[in-house]
Amino acid sequence: MSKHDGAGVSRRRFIQYTAVTGASAAVALNSPLGGAGTARAGAGAPSFAAFARPDAAVRPRFRWWWPDGLVDPAEIRREIDQIAAAGFGGAEIVAVHHSIRDKSVLDPEGHGWGTPAWNAGVEAALDQARRRGITVDLTIGPAWPAAVPTITPDSPAAVQELAHGSATVTGGQTYSGPVPEPVAAAEEDVHVRHLVAVHAARVDTANSTRTETGLARDSFTDLTATVRDGRIKWTAPGDGSWVLLSYWRRGSGQRPESGPHSAPDCAVVDHFSPAGTKAVIDFWESTLLTKRIRKLIRQAGGTLFEDSIELETQALNWTPDLPEEFARRRGYPLWPYLPVIVQHKERTLYSYEPQITRQARHDFWLTVSDLFNEHHFAALTEWAHSIGLQFRAQPYGLQTDAIETAAIIDVPEGESLGFKNLDDYRVLAGGRDMAGRKILSCEAGAYQGGAYNTTWDKLLRTMGGAYAAGLNQTVLHGFSYATAPGVAWPGFAGFTPYNGGIGYAESWGPRQPTWRHAPDIAAYLGRVHHVMQSGTNRIDIAVFRQKGYSKTGIGAGWFTGTGVPLGWTHQFISAATLELPSATVSGGRLAPKGPAYKAVFVEADRFSSGDRTIPVRSAEKLLRLTKAGLPIVFLGDWSAATVPGVPKAGENERLRAVLKELFAQPKVRVVAADTEVPGALAALGVEPDVKYAQSSTLLNGHRVAGDVDYYYLCNGKHAETVKPPVAAIDHQVTLTRADRRAVPFRLDPWTGEAERIAVYTEEGDKVTVRVALQPSETTVIALGRPGTGVPHATRTDAGEVRYDGGRLVVRSTEPGAYTTTLSTGRTVSTTVGELPAALTLTSWKLQVEDWGPGRTATETAVTRREVDLDGLKAWPDIPELADVSGVGRYRTTVQLDGKWSGGACAGAYLELGKVFDTSRVIVNGRVLPPVDLMNPVVDVGPYLRQGANTIEVEVATTLNNRLRVSDPDVYGKASRQAYGLIGPVRLVPYGEAPVR
Repeated sequence: MSKHDGAGVSRRRFIQYTAVTGASAAVALNSPLGGAGTARAGAGAPSFAAFARPDAAVRPRFRWWWPDGLVDPAEIRREIDQIAAAGFGGAEIVAVHHSIRDKSVLDPEGHGWGTPAWNAGVEAALDQARRRGITVDLTIGPAWPAAVPTITPDSPAAVQELAHGSATVTGGQTYSGPVPEPVAAAEEDVHVRHLVAVHAARVDTANSTRTETGLARDSFTDLTATVRDGRIKWTAPGDGSWVLLSYWRRGSGQRPESGPHSAPDCAVVDHFSPAGTKAVIDFWESTLLTKRIRKLIRQAGGTLFEDSIELETQALNWTPDLPEEFARRRGYPLWPYLPVIVQHKERTLYSYEPQITRQARHDFWLTVSDLFNEHHFAALTEWAHSIGLQFRAQPYGLQTDAIETAAIIDVPEGESLGFKNLDDYRVLAGGRDMAGRKILSCEAGAYQGGAYNTTWDKLLRTMGGAYAAGLNQTVLHGFSYATAPGVAWPGFAGFTPYNGGIGYAESWGPRQPTWRHAPDIAAYLGRVHHVMQSGTNRIDIAVFRQKGYSKTGIGAGWFTGTGVPLGWTHQFISAATLELPSATVSGGRLAPKGPAYKAVFVEADRFSSGDRTIPVRSAEKLLRLTKAGLPIVFLGDWSAATVPGVPKAGENERLRAVLKELFAQPKVRVVAADTEVPGALAALGVEPDVKYAQSSTLLNGHRVAGDVDYYYLCNGKHAETVKPPVAAIDHQVTLTRADRRAVPFRLDPWTGEAERIAVYTEEGDKVTVRVALQPSETTVIALGRPGTGVPHATRTDAGEVRYDGGRLVVRSTEPGAYTTTLSTGRTVSTTVGELPAALTLTSWKLQVEDWGPGRTATETAVTRREVDLDGLKAWPDIPELADVSGVGRYRTTVQLDGKWSGGACAGAYLELGKVFDTSRVIVNGRVLPPVDLMNPVVDVGPYLRQGANTIEVEVATTLNNRLRVSDPDVYGKASRQAYGLIGPVRLVPYGEAPVR
């Protein structure tokens, strides 16, 4: 066998250890995870009852797709029951029906969003959720973005755009005629437009880029006052070529996705003005918030949610008061810079000299961000509170400060589909934590082309690393209402078919064979959320970002590429978050009652050609913070630093003076290259809370609750660019503890079990344990004070050492002599005697529930099939199961002689090998705790007996293989999936011997 020189044990080898050892002393930790239950984890074990049985409030939720108001309240109640019974914490109601092409069958007038029929469904959902103790979230409008049927695209409250027209005029020639028409035609239902300005500028090819025409900034001419009755007459000066530009404000005509959802159809509101927000609030107050709904919201409501804020336009995002707001906030007029800001199809067309162009665009989008946050996010958050809800939103998609927004709203949300790596989550987490909020949510599992072929395994592999990056709430995409007119089996699905083909994942629920195992998934995610919502987040480094964009995949230089694989954690902050009340220093930590950053890292603007830029106000704040003891590291040459926007007189000089003073402070280092960052941090005495012995794919999240530290560990990708694929890890990990008397406990998020780790070393505030995880496998380590002090091991060459009551035992799957060093300094030799040989289980009787279309679109017909197997293979390789989806139960009988129940043998592991998709194990009629999808190994020792033993493995699949043949027009192009228990399946005995 492989002998280990280390501390701790992989999760796979302590599953259900408590059932082997029996009860032991229990002492509650001073922690939210403590409770009345007992974790059978050895002497001095704390209680983790709340971890084992997570509350509904922390369990995962569903995005619940309704075909507008064409729903039956009785069915709504049944679906709430289904969600609650499966162990999920709630659902978010949203009108989504991309799969239905003919919207008229949904009756938008009688059963559209916001009709009495819609409200009746909402009432039923809220009432049944109250009865079942779960939560219902309400989406701000149908689909996305926020929209109401009480305005038209021409209304002042509707979303706006600034469209431009242009004409080329040669120097010395006269343009006489109508003001140039917009390059982009208005949407067909937009009829009103307003001429905002007319400008002219001379072409200067020296300022041209690959995609933009260069203009001379000093040639800018405002011709707005010369327009008469929509016409203009102007003679260009006699040098070069000139561009005549007109700007037209109009509605963009945007409607919510895949409508109509109502009659009249909704129009998207202006997200940058009070008028747009007022239109939303007025519609809710007048139409949606019935007396009954208002009452139920306070009993079972959770959040008011705004989905993807995708303000799509052919031109430039705009709002009527923008020019005035720009001048007031930035201190100079917008007009001279509008030529280099205007857009067509999301692209700028003209440019001045590069730096001033970047600065002007920065100031424009900063102003938009200000208006967005003040008039939309802050206003809706305040109003949501007034009706008993919190406000949750996905605050990205535009060039606005999502970090600041995440500090304003109650619950910021990201998405697994659009986020390119973990830094996109860290952007939102920085704003959340600086504002002292708790939840970072995620729209999870929206895989393109994933309808009815997405596995729970895939979803958990996608999400595992995100929890280490600060995510702590999962809203699964999604759960579809049962039916709608004209749909095919297995019922209505919000996103499939999609344009006639396989749509977005997924429609979870009873229509899926894996639903019978969904409670295992719900409990697993609930335990992860519970840990990651406990106490306060702790982060090593705050990375200052000049622009708080998310959904970009752009990371933080050394920290993302090198620091994370070494154990460092980081988040992003922006200028706005440095103004929050939490931005103080105590004990050398920024935001000491929050993320308690150990240092701030400032690098070039990654969104603006690498400019060394920072606002004067932010530089002054950093100066005050470092004088209070905060370490700061700057990367690069800042001698010619500039402010991000168009500078006021003397502003750059003031910035450089502040930076000069800042760089002279004892807690500040300036490094020339990424490779110098770790040396600078070391010189400042800054080290991570978690250290790995070598570069690793291990990801960590750290929470502190009182004197207890919780570490969520996942062996996963820190970025999509990680190559080769993640492999298994097995190495030492050093963790920081708040209480120097704390000892490590391992918490299993799959089973809810906990045990005190028996092998570790400690020095001061550090504890070092061994961590062994398969790809995407997770574990939680808690550092808390035990009830009694008992010796532990510091070193062993055994596979594992564990506590059994008040004693230490060696456990091994191979016989031999093992040496263990104890914390008392004594070295002990322990012998594990002879063990029976491992058994490979090849002969199985397979009983299959074959799921297929029934008499109606929502009815599933089940055909039962039986197959005898002499060797395990995927269902497509078994002719009678090639196109079958459903649930299979594998059964075998194993004869175990006396060697398995006497002598050194103490139990056995059942290694399942490869399984598709979810599974449960039953031994001699007893259902075992959940199987870890990432590492399907189960301790079956407590359930085996001498003689005949019946082992059953229940495996559930997707619907992909059946839909390929039952609905080939939509799903026929899908490949068969390799369903089933594929193995190899082995029964591996283990022996135990006390360490004396």
